[in-house]
Amino acid sequence: MGSSITVVGIGADGWAGVAPAGRAHVLRADVLLGGRRHLASVPDSGATREPWPSPLLAGLDDVLARHAGRSIVALASGDPLVSGIGSTLIRRLGRDAVHVIPAVSSVALARARMGWAAENCETVTLVGRNVDTLRRYLSRDRRLIVLTSDASSLDVVARLLVDEGFGAARVTILSNLGSEADESRRVGTAREFVGVPGDDLSLLCIECAGAEGNSTVPGLPDECFEHDGQLSKRPIRVAAVCALAPKPGQLLWDVGAGAGSVGIEWARTDPSCRTIALERNPSRAETVQRNASRLGVPTSVRVLLGGAPEALSGLETPDAIFVGGGGSRAGVLDACWNALREGGRLVAHSVTLETEAVLVEWWKTYGGELTRLSVEQAAPIGTFTGWQSLRPVVQWSVVKGGK
Repeated sequence: MGSSITVVGIGADGWAGVAPAGRAHVLRADVLLGGRRHLASVPDSGATREPWPSPLLAGLDDVLARHAGRSIVALASGDPLVSGIGSTLIRRLGRDAVHVIPAVSSVALARARMGWAAENCETVTLVGRNVDTLRRYLSRDRRLIVLTSDASSLDVVARLLVDEGFGAARVTILSNLGSEADESRRVGTAREFVGVPGDDLSLLCIECAGAEGNSTVPGLPDECFEHDGQLSKRPIRVAAVCALAPKPGQLLWDVGAGAGSVGIEWARTDPSCRTIALERNPSRAETVQRNASRLGVPTSVRVLLGGAPEALSGLETPDAIFVGGGGSRAGVLDACWNALREGGRLVAHSVTLETEAVLVEWWKTYGGELTRLSVEQAAPIGTFTGWQSLRPVVQWSVVKGGK
């Protein structure tokens, strides 16, 4: 686009707390962009002042194009790279076109007020995000700093905590951090804050208590998933996800998703992991989305209604592919293999002899590992207990180009 921009962070203490370098940029700028509160907090230097467009992303390019060639400064809260406009501008313009001068972030101030070391707490942003994202982070004794969108967030988060069994969690509301006149603090349990209005400029410090929560290591209990019988059972699912070997920032195609369990477990391993779940049955596709929300990855799992191989065309190149069903259908494995990047992983499962025969032929051609998974679980036999076998699964896993 050719535009460049300087982003200056402003704390709750306003102009008085802006770093000297940031002040210099603001005072000599031709154009100041920002929220109305930030624009009102800096002295008049004769610059053109323009609030951010609403919606932001739809109007951002027009604003930058209109001021092309001029010295532009964007005003932002605290550290512009902590769920701020700085990150948005870098994604839009490229990192070399954006110069960031941060103030102390609200997260750093919150840690200071709470006495929490950075390595002993996790920051979760709900700014412009689905609140169900928080579910992934909940576990006993964990400390969370939650960035909120507005005054309604306190009630929404409190209800979610209660729903997940964390009603006893200690919640500290820190508002207007850094402002000598207006900074405030409220403390209570999640249960006590249900229905209580919050503050617009606040964040929540949560000390989880009450329930155990779910591990992010693959192997959630089968009961965690809503399903109609089309579910990869826990031991089989663990084998699949481990063979897929998720790494931060990577994308999985879950082809024939069923209940979505493999793709959801992939996405839960790291907040930056993503899944495209392909399912031809409309009811099951809706189930996948509900499971993803309930397990804390509502936006990390994208559900597509359609069948393979037709619906695979034009999708983003995956780092790994799981074929949980339909592997014997003509063209499915061919389409998956051709779409997979070099060095990517493909894992396919079979419970039928027909699909098993197909996987054997692919294994002979491309190598990898062919494994027969047979699991037995203890179950009642009258008044006694015996072993009950799950249906055996053949798993083929391979790295493209790795033979």
